[in-house]
Amino acid sequence: MLKDITIGQYFPGNSPVHRMDPRVKLVLTMAFIVMLFMSSSFYGLLVGIVYTFMAFAASRIPFKMMFKSLKPIIPIIIFTAILNILFVRTGDVLWQLGFIRITQQGIHTAVFMVVRIVCLIVGTSLLTYTSSPIELTDAIERLLSPLKKLKVPVHELAMMMTIALRFIPTLIEETDKIMSAQKARGADMETGSIIKRARALIPILIPLFVSSFRRAEELALAMECRCYHGGEGRTRMKQMKTSAVDYVSIVITAAFIGAVVVINILV
Repeated sequence: MLKDITIGQYFPGNSPVHRMDPRVKLVLTMAFIVMLFMSSSFYGLLVGIVYTFMAFAASRIPFKMMFKSLKPIIPIIIFTAILNILFVRTGDVLWQLGFIRITQQGIHTAVFMVVRIVCLIVGTSLLTYTSSPIELTDAIERLLSPLKKLKVPVHELAMMMTIALRFIPTLIEETDKIMSAQKARGADMETGSIIKRARALIPILIPLFVSSFRRAEELALAMECRCYHGGEGRTRMKQMKTSAVDYVSIVITAAFIGAVVVINILV
């Protein structure tokens, strides 16, 4: 399961999405999130689904990565669906046993939320799939640059956010190695009660914390050895600039958002 987590991974390529300005990709990702939460019906979500598939097709990333990114959040999806089914009590009652009541509106809301979460995870994962950590750092810094006038350490914030995102796959790999080592020593993490399984995680968490602090110290030492002093006086080897692909993507995204607005008005 841990190996299926692809958050923070970057897949090099030369697709139109890879060639987009990372600043535009960040803004369009935010617009995509707004579009999903604006949708008040399945017709609006259908627009989001079409947009997601179009973006994945344009990125030329294998569609199996879409399903791979969903595997780790399957428990969250199931839990969300169960909560909506059990606690949404409006609409026609389809089945009832004691205080448990399943209604038509509950099932409708559960399916709606599941589809929204799936689109949200799959669509936003394209940002890290098609953008390197350096590109994301520069994009975040440029977008937040107006805050520099308020003495906000924009460069440091962007660097911390990107490093945290980049180290997710590294920590996942480290966790997998520690779990394999503990299982080789006879640790049982898959059987027993919930309390027993929670206690079995202690031999994993302690080495993971130690490894994380060690990696952070090594990274800080490496940055100091390279005379890193923050964003002051720094230059960039690759300057970000918009192209025709960015403008076309903005127009397409605006058209999809407009379609969602029209659907919300008409439906």
